[in-house]
Amino acid sequence: MPTLLIRNGTILDPSRKLQQQADLLIRDDRIEAVGHDLGRADEVLDAAGCYVTPGLIDLHVHFREPGDEEEEDIASGSAAAVAGGFASVCCMPNTKPPLDNEGQIEFVRRQSERVGLANVYPVGAITKGREGRELAEMGLMLQRGAIAFSDDGCGVADAAVMRKALQYAKMFDAMLMQHCEEAALSGGSMHAGLVSTEIGMPGIPAEAEQLMIARDLLLNRTIGCRYHVQHVSTAGSVELIRSAKRAGQAVTAEVTPHHLLLTDECCRGYDTNYKMNPPLRTSADVAACIEGVKDGTIDCLATDHAPHLAEEKELEFPFAPFGIISLECALGLYVKALIEPGHIDWMKLIELMSAAPARIARLSKGTLTPGADADVTVIDPALRWTVDVDQMASKSRNCPFGGWQLTGRAVATIVGGDVKWQLDRR
Repeated sequence: MPTLLIRNGTILDPSRKLQQQADLLIRDDRIEAVGHDLGRADEVLDAAGCYVTPGLIDLHVHFREPGDEEEEDIASGSAAAVAGGFASVCCMPNTKPPLDNEGQIEFVRRQSERVGLANVYPVGAITKGREGRELAEMGLMLQRGAIAFSDDGCGVADAAVMRKALQYAKMFDAMLMQHCEEAALSGGSMHAGLVSTEIGMPGIPAEAEQLMIARDLLLNRTIGCRYHVQHVSTAGSVELIRSAKRAGQAVTAEVTPHHLLLTDECCRGYDTNYKMNPPLRTSADVAACIEGVKDGTIDCLATDHAPHLAEEKELEFPFAPFGIISLECALGLYVKALIEPGHIDWMKLIELMSAAPARIARLSKGTLTPGADADVTVIDPALRWTVDVDQMASKSRNCPFGGWQLTGRAVATIVGGDVKWQLDRR
């Protein structure tokens, strides 16, 4: 069986709270050992000055296949993932057609295996056609490999349907991932506040997110389904989740890099790369999200990588689609938002990007324990680099972070024991 030895690095394994200078030996597709004097190997990777971590995991990406392959497909999305250090990603069901049946779930799994880069886990739709009226066949999709369910892109608006979904998912011990947005309050282009008023843009109020979170937490209080809040963006949302956790509810949450770094002030220039859903909020909301990460209210970090064609994003602000891409620069962005200001340390960051999402989605990933899957990310924490959108592996270029100077970058991504991507330092 082939062997790979990663030498001279610092092992950073949050699943065991392990940080030490050591080598890591991979045999075939498993972690063989962590330590010193591990012998010879077929391939050696020098990780001097680098952290050796469990393969990073993103619970929230959009790969647009089937239906919008001109924006992204599983091959280009997987290439972007490994270039960002992500060994595993969970793709949302808002494709054309949606991932609302076992055949579509099987398609994504097969495409991922054919591409052979990152592990791509499909998230099935909660309702048929993501229309919010009739539950999709969760049981059949689980059998084919769905790891959770969401109607992402919109929330399940009907409370009766959502209650049934929570009950049905509970029967299978499955997780529901909710895009929390009250439809009656949506329809705007950015956060509803002072900036939207001053520049004349229709707004989406913070209450649109908070109302649905509050409703779902109330519905789920006696059901106890695994419930995950996607892309938290408001201070009120953080407080709702914090209170629910204190009450013992089975709720988890994620936050994106853009909701930790950017505010609605960015929209003053009408640049559609600052248009996303949920929208960029105020500096107070950003501070609350950061505090939620620090105190454990927010459990993990996720990009909400959402590719779009250039001609779509070139439309006027109200008519351009929501969403940006950030898989390839997310690690550096999290460093800028959380580590450089001193909010958290590297051990906590890697936990939020590996062990925590693995635990939430119940993936057998996120650890460097001997015998575990050999998904590993090698990170140079001191590497200074500039985000070059034109050099990204993604098919799309709708990224507001072009030209940003970042510190910290993945330099190698190993999936199933194979080096799938390595940074060219020439």
